[in-house]
Amino acid sequence: MTNQEKWRELAALLDEMEAYFRALGKLSFDMECCAPPEGMARAGEDMAILGKQVYTLTHAPRYEELLQQLHADGEGLTRVQQKAVEHLYDDWSRGKNISAELSFQMDMATSSAYSDWLRAKKSGDFSLFRDSLAALIKYNRMAIDLRDEKKASYYDTCLDDHEKGGSAEQLDVFFAALKARIVPLLRRIQAEGKPIREDFMSRPVPIPQQEAMSRWLLEQEGLRESALVLMTTEHPFTTNFGPKDVRVTTHYHEDSFISNVFTTLHEGGHALFMQNEPEELYAQHCANNMTNAMHETISRFYENLIGRSEAFLHFAAPKIRELSGGTFDDISDRELYEAVNVARPSLIRTEADELSYCLHILIRYELEKAFMNGEIGVDEIPALWNEKYKEYLGVEVPNDTQGCLQDVHWSGYSFGYFPSYALGNAYGVQILHRMEQDFDVFAAVEAGELTKVRDWLKEHVFSIASLTTPDEWIRAISGESLNVDYYLDYLEDKYTKLYALD
Repeated sequence: MTNQEKWRELAALLDEMEAYFRALGKLSFDMECCAPPEGMARAGEDMAILGKQVYTLTHAPRYEELLQQLHADGEGLTRVQQKAVEHLYDDWSRGKNISAELSFQMDMATSSAYSDWLRAKKSGDFSLFRDSLAALIKYNRMAIDLRDEKKASYYDTCLDDHEKGGSAEQLDVFFAALKARIVPLLRRIQAEGKPIREDFMSRPVPIPQQEAMSRWLLEQEGLRESALVLMTTEHPFTTNFGPKDVRVTTHYHEDSFISNVFTTLHEGGHALFMQNEPEELYAQHCANNMTNAMHETISRFYENLIGRSEAFLHFAAPKIRELSGGTFDDISDRELYEAVNVARPSLIRTEADELSYCLHILIRYELEKAFMNGEIGVDEIPALWNEKYKEYLGVEVPNDTQGCLQDVHWSGYSFGYFPSYALGNAYGVQILHRMEQDFDVFAAVEAGELTKVRDWLKEHVFSIASLTTPDEWIRAISGESLNVDYYLDYLEDKYTKLYALD
């Protein structure tokens, strides 16, 4: 039997497995977007039951045999097929020693954790989520203990799962560099920066106009409307079931019109990645295997590097005035640009300014590293969270809703995900630096030609992400490994000019 024949047999098994994964994903999407509170428990049970079938398929003897054989000898496979086997083997090796019973218990734990988190967040009471979080940490450690190969610590293993090759040692250096230059700049702005007008930012805008703005923004980013869904949820996210079914979520606040603008741009960046990977990668079961930081690179790229640029706001301002019903007719383009770039320490990560954002990530990084490695207990999280926000950002946390319950990530097995946002910020500026060598990016943005940006990313970024490690990816794009100085230089240049600092 040739390796191509083995691949075809494996691909047939993958077709069935992926149908179950899509079904699970659609149930999860339903839970987060439209399931009634009383129906969430049943939806969670349905997901756990379907998860049993996924377990059976991924632990079937023939599947394991084919996967191991092709991983040991990939001669005759295409590069894409070889990379697909590598990704599949990595996934399989992480979970191959988990029993069916433990897998079911883990699925049940994460299903109930989301509804517990939602209830706790709405009531501002961490104790309602405490037991679910403790269970997820316990199960995550149990699963790691069962692996044949693991990293130096539980958290290092989590980091490597999210960002291949990642480690706490590397991230400690990365975050130290960020802190060393961001904190002094933030303090200078607070002490010396010119005042920026922002009183108009809380003017109310009805939800229907905000939704229209979201749809316009997604269109400008270059997304295919016929392959897109837009809905709302408590904590916005984007998911896909192939390039022809991509689902974006946002949320609306009548007194924070601009919040939705940047949420939509962020999630639209994820959606662009999902719609624009090469068709061959989907056909050969290799798509959507980029790391989280690669994905967050594009979402943060559109939210900040494009969305908060003066060029984009000059282009978008007339539409903002139109769709807000004239609410911002008296605000100049420059006033709008300055207001959306105000640098001020705040409570909520998703609403944080571009400069202080990485300090929010640093706090989460330090906490999840500590609780995953057993250095702190779950009950210590709220107080430590509050202490770090006071120390790093100088803000008082009034309640758990605006504190340690604000993010959805810890209601799943996403420990180690948060650093992806900070890494994405840094990757994005390095990519922008390379893009600007090929065309005048912000001239195109100001002219409303955002498809030029999308098409460049499609050729240079999206096409190789699932085929490369993070370091291979950024080196192929920019010619060098991740260099955080591009990001820090960008922040210093932007905010020094914005606040008229000497």
